[in-house]
Parts: sequence; C-alpha cells; structure tokens
Amino acid sequence: MPTQVPVRRIGLGLAAVGRPGYITPDRDRDLPPGRGVDAMRRRVRELLDHAWASGVRHIDTARSYGRAEEFLAEWLSDGGERPGLVVSSKWGYTYTANWRVAAGTHEVKDHGVATYDRQLAETRRLLGDRLDVYQVHSVTPDSPALTDPVLHRRLAGLAATGVTVGLSTSGPAQGEAIRAALTVSVDGAPLFRSVQATWNILEPSAGPALAEAHRAGCAVIVKEALANGRLATADPALDPVLGPVAEAAGVAYDAVALAAALHQPWAGRVLSGAATTAQLDANLRAASVALAPAQTAALAALAETPAAYWAHRSRLPWS
Repeated sequence: MPTQVPVRRIGLGLAAVGRPGYITPDRDRDLPPGRGVDAMRRRVRELLDHAWASGVRHIDTARSYGRAEEFLAEWLSDGGERPGLVVSSKWGYTYTANWRVAAGTHEVKDHGVATYDRQLAETRRLLGDRLDVYQVHSVTPDSPALTDPVLHRRLAGLAATGVTVGLSTSGPAQGEAIRAALTVSVDGAPLFRSVQATWNILEPSAGPALAEAHRAGCAVIVKEALANGRLATADPALDPVLGPVAEAAGVAYDAVALAAALHQPWAGRVLSGAATTAQLDANLRAASVALAPAQTAALAALAETPAAYWAHRSRLPWS
C-alpha cells in the first residue's frame, strides 16, 4: 500500500448540505444560522469551490437531497468545463420535507418506472449532459429495481447515451443486493456498472460483495465512511483503538476512518460528507494516512453486526 493515495479518490457528497435537515450531528454548529435556501446555496458553492481547488474530482448528489442538484447545477454553469470532474446522482427517493427540519416525512422511496421517468427528467433539466453516473437510490434485496424488466430497459436506454447506470445500497443485506445487481443484464450486457455502498470500520459487511463488483468491472463508491458522524468524534467505546492510530498519523479520527476505506483495494472513490471547508480539509488528510497491518487489524475489531449497526442508524434523529 502506498504511503499516499491521490486526493482525487476522495469525492464530496452533498447529502448534508443540500437540505436543512439530515441525520448527521452538530448541524446547528456546522451550518449557517437559520439554514435558509440562499445561505445553504452559498455554503454548497463554498464547499464545491474548495473541493475543486483541493483536487476533488467527484461530486455526488441525489434527487432527495433537497436542492442539492440545483445548487450543483448553478456551480457547474458558472465554472466552465472543469475537466475530469465526475458528477453522480441518484433517483428513487422523493424529497418531501419542503425545506423543513421538523418534517414528519423527509423522503419517500419508490423504485418504480414512473418515478424513474419523472426524476430522470428533473435531473436532466438541472444537470443536462454533465450527469456522468445515475444510480438507483438505496436498493435492498426486495427492490423492484432488481427485477423489473421494463425499468431495466429504461436504464439500458440511459446507459446507451453514455451515462453509467448504477445503484446505491443500504441496510444489513447490502451484500445480497449487490450480488443480485451483478446478475442483471439487458440483451446479454451487464446493466449496473457502478455500486455505491455503505462501508466503514463499524459496518464492513458489504466488503466481499464490493470486491466481487470490482472484479466484475463495476466502479465502487464508498459512502458513509464516517458512519454518519459516529467516527468523527470522541467515543469511549472507540477511543482506545482510534486514538492511538490517529495520534500516530497526526490526524483526527475522521481521516483514520476515511483512510481505512481508501485502503480497500476495491474502493474506487470514497465520499466525504463534509458540511464545512474545515471538515473537508480534515477529511482530505486521509489521503496521506498509511495504515500498518496491525492498525488495520485493530480497526477491524471495532466492527458491529450489520443488524446492530443499521438499527442504530435507524434511530438517528433528523436535525
């Protein structure tokens, strides 16, 4: 393993900044007062400018991230060509919070053809031909996205235009969903060529399936490498392991957690979910962290069962 990986392997996800409410902690501290649309638009622009200047070349968004696609589209239209930038987005959740933090329902999931047609049109209106990757959002083994032949034809049509078709996964059975996706083909050609999955040192269970996806030629994108903030702050249960590794590397916990993901040989991109430029700078330090085998083994010992991890995640409050 080299002592340093390219910063371009770290992408920026906009889940935490495209809408006022999300499940990451300390949002009152990290985001502009009031979290109004214009203030959040400025924050996203600031983050995107800083990410680009720092060497980040992948931006990830989704239809359900509030106005994130809109904010990204405005930044793209003002910035010229930006060679080498990869833009990925996702469809399958509809944002329903109407720019409120205390909403009863923040997003509604539907992987049907009608939702795909509507959301692709919405994404195209905003991102146009800057869309490089379009993924089904949060696929689980029971999703019709894995079995609906009409949807598969629609997705294959999109792939024929040059857009990489993929899926993101969530839940304790990510591996099952990924392996099912690898079997889907249209006219003999594999359909899903990108997989975005949760992998972190608390929830590494998708790793073997992601390795299979990588061997099958899929691009692999890691999300939630910081476990929605759990791996970015002090925790008595984690400190005895994370503390010494972070101290030895001269970085904070977040960089250690991201470095663990970057060290996976199948991980093409690892997303930062930074809400401030300071957080992004701290996250990018992961590119310079080299983990020794003993450190990697110590971090691996922190893994929870998938059921326990996802049960904890389901209880995180929107704030």
